[in-house]
Amino acid sequence: MALLIASDLHKDMAGRPLLQGVSFKLERGERLTIAGRNGAGKTTLLRMIAGEESIDKGELSVRKGVRIALHDQRPPRERDIALRDYVLSGCAEELNIEAELRDLERRMADGATDEATFERYSRAQARLEALGGYLWRDRATVMTSGLGFSGADLDRGLDSFSGGQLTRASLARALATGADVLLLDEPTNHLDIESLEWLEQTLSDLDAAVLLVAHDRWFLEAVGTGVLELYGSAPTRSRFFAGTWHAWRREQAAREMALGKAIDKQRAEIARMERFIERFRYKATKARQAQSRIKKLSKIERIERDPRGETSLDFEFKAPERSGRVIFELQNAAVQVGEPPITLLEHAELWLERGEHVSLVGPNGAGKTTLIETLAGRRSLADGKLSTGHNVKVGYLSPHAEELGEGGPPGQSVLEAAQRATKLSPNKARALLGAFLFSGEEADKPLEGLSGGERRRLSLAILVNGTPDPPNVLILDEPTNHLDLESREALEDALRSFGGALLLVSHDRALLDAVGTRTIAIEDGSLRSYIGGWPEYVRVREERKTAGDGAARTTRTPGGGEKRSSGAENAVGVEARRAPDARTNGGRVLDDATPKSRPKREGPSKNRIREQANAEQAVEEAEAALRTLEDELADPAAWATKYESAKSEARHTAAKRAVDAAYERLSALVD
Repeated sequence: MALLIASDLHKDMAGRPLLQGVSFKLERGERLTIAGRNGAGKTTLLRMIAGEESIDKGELSVRKGVRIALHDQRPPRERDIALRDYVLSGCAEELNIEAELRDLERRMADGATDEATFERYSRAQARLEALGGYLWRDRATVMTSGLGFSGADLDRGLDSFSGGQLTRASLARALATGADVLLLDEPTNHLDIESLEWLEQTLSDLDAAVLLVAHDRWFLEAVGTGVLELYGSAPTRSRFFAGTWHAWRREQAAREMALGKAIDKQRAEIARMERFIERFRYKATKARQAQSRIKKLSKIERIERDPRGETSLDFEFKAPERSGRVIFELQNAAVQVGEPPITLLEHAELWLERGEHVSLVGPNGAGKTTLIETLAGRRSLADGKLSTGHNVKVGYLSPHAEELGEGGPPGQSVLEAAQRATKLSPNKARALLGAFLFSGEEADKPLEGLSGGERRRLSLAILVNGTPDPPNVLILDEPTNHLDLESREALEDALRSFGGALLLVSHDRALLDAVGTRTIAIEDGSLRSYIGGWPEYVRVREERKTAGDGAARTTRTPGGGEKRSSGAENAVGVEARRAPDARTNGGRVLDDATPKSRPKREGPSKNRIREQANAEQAVEEAEAALRTLEDELADPAAWATKYESAKSEARHTAAKRAVDAAYERLSALVD
């Protein structure tokens, strides 16, 4: 049975229709991704389901007892509480039950022994058990840890966190509720790759239904089981696709091709009819046929594309001038932030050569942004040496477009900011902005009123123009922040064809996969280079985890080159060199029939095996006795008076000690 069914939902915004006829259902275990252009109503739909926006028409049916939790991009309203309290505040039902249990326990301690009190206590305990028991608080700790918060962060006030951290706190709060239906709006924002991978696994393992909006293509492919597409001009309608994100994109492309063919066919038919009418309208013998075609032509419903669907980014970087072979070379460098200074990197070595496309990866807080700001000349090294090659011209893009409007007056428009940064004439600046979807009145909007996606598009427009000279080195920090899917793909195409050098910091793994040819990872306060793009880096990373020693070793070949092998492979090689063959004795080959070649019996004696079996049986019996006792002590009557409580506590302690003693005996025999 579905947890939630939406039937023919309608919604108007500012007096204009936004959504019309949106219908879908959610089953437990389904993870439905919402697709649609910017402004199609994706966030509004999530808020309608959460009850934060009204439903103008249609019906939303939610199964009785189903809990719904929403995470969106709005930061928490309350800032004077600790992170732990904020995350737990999403579990209102658990908190209320615990408060009720504490109240009932006080009453029983004061002598309340009536059946009604015991019954209420039993019901409250059963409700708490159904919600995860007393371990529900641990769920909150797991979620905050998975999203990159430390144990110490839990006791910090929300007012001490950045905007990105507050967004992650909101996501942790939604996940910690244990809700049956999770509504997630851009859950991947502000997550590093490690947290992204954790979130993918967590959502895939949840026994819940998920409805989400995201622009991370790898995340959508890994998590989604179906797609709810919002399509058309306002009002938008919906259609459901059962399958992965990638399969839906293939189906969407096929649909677009079929639509294009249908439009071409209809236009050809209309042109043929118009030629007939024009030729024979005034000819007596053909006038009736011409009039018939005029009527038929007037009844044809023209097939058109959604005009909004045709507007998308399509740009490329200017051809750069040739630079020296080495762009940057960093030697024995130390990178620090703050006062007193905190060292993020030390003894760091890095190089970037002409034409290379390098990805810089590492967890949040590892120093990626600080490092590239240093390379871009916006920070100084604490120690070491940075060499810059001949004729290097850097184009830099910050993660939050802080450079927009620098040096300009307050209240400047998009056009004015673009002119100031590019030195273009008004007409040329408007043409540039039009290519980045700032057409007509959009170019006259105030800079302060731009959304995150609009600010990112404006930054890209200025970067692409490359005034006064096109950059031959691009240093990009999270360039896909706030961009929709189509814009991300346009940026991907432009970067792939860029002829200069590129140093890219991004959590968009699809972009890293498409663009990067070498990967530099920040590991344990230092830099490590991996030949190959993102998939190769992931493969090596997983091999190192499997090998267990966490680092690949380097050996010199006779020709002076380097040979890299995993720690596991090296260990095997060392053992092979140290030990003679198992079937030799000091170099003398032993025959299989030789008594000396037969291994002596090793392992525990029969008596020891028998004692271990008895000890294991004793452990099982002690644990069974403890479980039986705990079932008995679940009865409130066992704790009704101080005497009964003391007796129950003593019995429980003795049973636990018996289990510990049995394990101790077994451990001694195994050792």
